[in-house]
Amino acid sequence: MSELPVKEKIEDLIYEIRGLQVILDSDLARLYECTNGTKDINKVSSLIHKIYKKRLKYSSRIKCL
Repeated sequence: MSELPVKEKIEDLIYEIRGLQVILDSDLARLYECTNGTKDINKVSSLIHKIYKKRLKYSSRIKCL
């Protein structure tokens, strides 16, 4: 396993787009040493998005009661 990148290197991977700080999924995959490249990152991202949508749907139902 390779050694962890130093803080300065990680900060160089962060971009500001429309006022938000972002890091490219390909850079995340490299940092976390994903064997499938961005597929693993995108899979997790998709799962988080689905969970978030379900929670929003549930919380809007509670507000209507």
